[in-house]
Amino acid sequence: MLYNRAVKIALWIIAVIFLTAACKNDRNNSNSGYDPVDFDFAKIKERGKLIALTGYNAYSYFIYRGQPMGYEYELVNRLADFLDVEVEFKVEKNIEKMFNMLNEGEGDLIAFNLTVTKGRSQKVAFTHHHNITKQVLVQRRPENWRRMRIHEIEKELIRSPLQLIGKTVHIRKNSAYHERLENLSNEIGGEIKIVEADPDETTESLIDMVASGEIDYTISDENIAELSQSQYPDIDITTEISFPQKIAWAVRKNSTTLLDTINIWIEEMRKQNDYYVIYSKYYKNRNAFRRRTESEYFSKNGSKISKYDDLIKEYAQELGWDWRILASLIYQESQFDPTAKSWAGAQGLMQLMPATAKQYGVEDVTNPYQNLRAGINYLKWLDNYWKEYVADQNERIKFVLASYNIGLGHIQDAMRLAEKYDGDPETWYDNVEKFLLSKSKKKYYNDPVVRNGYALGRETSKYVREIFERYEHYLQFIS
Repeated sequence: MLYNRAVKIALWIIAVIFLTAACKNDRNNSNSGYDPVDFDFAKIKERGKLIALTGYNAYSYFIYRGQPMGYEYELVNRLADFLDVEVEFKVEKNIEKMFNMLNEGEGDLIAFNLTVTKGRSQKVAFTHHHNITKQVLVQRRPENWRRMRIHEIEKELIRSPLQLIGKTVHIRKNSAYHERLENLSNEIGGEIKIVEADPDETTESLIDMVASGEIDYTISDENIAELSQSQYPDIDITTEISFPQKIAWAVRKNSTTLLDTINIWIEEMRKQNDYYVIYSKYYKNRNAFRRRTESEYFSKNGSKISKYDDLIKEYAQELGWDWRILASLIYQESQFDPTAKSWAGAQGLMQLMPATAKQYGVEDVTNPYQNLRAGINYLKWLDNYWKEYVADQNERIKFVLASYNIGLGHIQDAMRLAEKYDGDPETWYDNVEKFLLSKSKKKYYNDPVVRNGYALGRETSKYVREIFERYEHYLQFIS
């Protein structure tokens, strides 16, 4: 959490006071023809979840070595903490479709590298900007540029917008680049041939095409182009084609309370070093960018999560689980490090306790094959136990994971409490989970149906939720 509870409450009061008038004045302040759904912050709070629409690239949102990452991913999670809601990410490649999804209620926030333009401002309401960048022309340097003098290189590159007359520039479909190039074409009094790429093509993929010689020119925001240059030193990105422009997120035009609350959060975040560290992590650290984009464990390069994927898939079949759930569990336990050891003495990929390792015949707990085999056998035993009590497999997996984390006895207690206090003993979230959390209270751990005493269930609740949240991320990227 970025702020203590008192600061949060104060900020909410400020937001509500000055947003009430804004809601009345601005709700329908648009002649754009868009009719966004009525789903402002109060309804988001009631639902308990913020749905963020974002793009899939090497800086906004991606999976790397099993972990969801990205500039927007990290910031939106901090925003959700501030709003005290959960967060769900939905990935969409087509920017125009993002706007439609937002206004139709499929998301609450577009958290993406959006250039603020007049045309877009008719469709959505932009937050305070996160940064300022310029649009630049991406072109190839001459083939033998390393052996040429600077003036010889410059002579072969486009350095003036006038030189774009008659040239063909490929751009991302529905991007702000189209509007800028049309305006530039009018300004210079000559035609620039603009080709909008297939909707699945991103700015980064178009830069790839320039680097490979498939196309000659594209347009990019400068911060994105600078990252790509770390991969492709043969491209030139120094020719500016726009003035500085704001980059921001967007909400529905009638989500006035959400907009002003996010703006309060942005202003507070700007006072935190963490805000600038996150930006540098994804947009300034070119070496890290190059390492992850060249890695086989970067989700845009394929469907690998770890070097143990084949083994995990094999064992997941034995369990009857989606292999990505098992991979998420192993990441949670050890981040795929076979030498990992916890403070409690658990070791290896699946963090086996010494007694469990001995029970299942493990001779070398750091051996990935032995460790995984023992962990899978224990999961199979737990799954067979819970089959008698939880019929639905998706629910049963949650019971298995919780038992793996805290022990079978405490989950049995929580189930008995759920039965006694009119909860659903076959449903995890808000039912058995709720009573596991209650086992830290005297009334419940002293209840006659409780046989295993006190338990601090917060860690287990978080454990199950994080495994499933990560699994949802894997579903979007990993096949």
